[in-house]
Amino acid sequence: MNRVLRKALAAAAVSAAFAGCFDEPEPAYKSVPEGARVYLKDQGLADLKGQSFDASKVDYLNLDRNALTNVDEVASLTGLKWLRLNSNQLSALPSLDALKSLRRIYLRDNKFEEVPETLKDLPSLTDIDLSGNPVSEIPEWLAKKEGLEFLSFSRTKITKLPDDLSAWRRLKALQLGDLQMTPDEMARIRKSLPDVAIVF
Repeated sequence: MNRVLRKALAAAAVSAAFAGCFDEPEPAYKSVPEGARVYLKDQGLADLKGQSFDASKVDYLNLDRNALTNVDEVASLTGLKWLRLNSNQLSALPSLDALKSLRRIYLRDNKFEEVPETLKDLPSLTDIDLSGNPVSEIPEWLAKKEGLEFLSFSRTKITKLPDDLSAWRRLKALQLGDLQMTPDEMARIRKSLPDVAIVF
C-alpha cells in the first residue's frame, strides 16, 4: 500500500471516529416530547435566572456562546443527556451528581484551569470536550474513568498525559491538537492507544 493511500485511509478512519460527536440531535418534531430539547445559544445570557425548565423532561440543553459564569440551575435537570456550554465564561461547574443520565458535556472555549471533578462520578458520561481552556493536567481519576468514547483537549496547556492510559483503550477518538507535546510523548500515546483515532 503506497504512502498516499495509507494517509487517505487514516484520515477517513479519523473522520469516521469523530462522526456524530458534535452533531445536533434530530430536530424536535413529533417523536420528541415537548420541552425535551432546549436551545438558548447566542442569547447574551449572563445567568440562567428566570429560565424555566422541566427538570425531568429536558434531555438536551444548548447554552453555547453566551456570557455565563455559573450554571447552578443545570444541576436539577435530572433527565439531561447532552449539555453544551461552549464559549462562555465558566471556570467551575456546580455539583452534577444528580445527572446520572448525562452522556455528553461540551465545555469548549471557557476558563477552566482544571478538569471539573464533578465529572468524576457521572456513570453515563461518554464525551468530554475541554478544548480551548487553560487546563494543564489530566487528573488520574479521569485517566482511570471507564466508558469514555470521545475526549478533546486541543488548544489547552497539557503537555503530557498520565502514565497509565489503559482505561482509555476503548476510546473512539482523542483530540490533542495544538499542544506542546514532545515527539516522544506523542509516540508513547499512540503506542498506549493503538486502536484509538488520535489527532495531534
